Amino acid sequence: MTHDKGPRNDRWYLSLMAPNTKGERFAWLDPTSIYINGSAFADLLDDLVADLDGLVVDVVAGLDAMGFVLGSALATRLGVGFLPIRKAGKLCVETDRVAFTNYSGRNQDMEMRKPAFAPGTKVLIADQWIETGGTVDGAIRLVERQGGRVVGLAAIAIEENAATDAYRAAYRCVSGVVQGSGWQAECNRQRLTSFETYDPQRSFPAIR
Repeated sequence: MTHDKGPRNDRWYLSLMAPNTKGERFAWLDPTSIYINGSAFADLLDDLVADLDGLVVDVVAGLDAMGFVLGSALATRLGVGFLPIRKAGKLCVETDRVAFTNYSGRNQDMEMRKPAFAPGTKVLIADQWIETGGTVDGAIRLVERQGGRVVGLAAIAIEENAATDAYRAAYRCVSGVVQGSGWQAECNRQRLTSFETYDPQRSFPAIR
């Protein structure tokens, strides 16, 4: 089933995102309903790839865990390889490790295989959602430690705050939610109007 995408500042697929129903220990929303709907996922990827036009990327690095989904799909669309950056203790090879503070304020470690690429490799970092930027900061440090060059960040949404403003100034940042839109303002407030009429069945894949 195909959809009218809607204007770039009001894409239809954004209304598929689910509100948090499990309490404060979890993120305030769940965008994974976009992934299960083929049309929604394709339209999201179309937008991100279009916004990345002209950017030279050698590899996409996806952040554990949901950044793996978006990152590997983007890598396939861009015709480049995919590098997972994982939570500590998951990789069975030599690794680099950094500490970071995630969106919930918890301190964690993440790792990247060592070596992962040649110095000078241009890396696009992908994560599902960028809120405080702490996880992305850890990934940037890992990439740069091995001589990689971070050229961009990609996500479904990038909230607006001092940390993400600095990222936007330093890198090409692309997201399904575009700056200046009503969706961006609602993401910043961490409450979407679409939650009021959220229906999980809208995301169901078609049965053949």
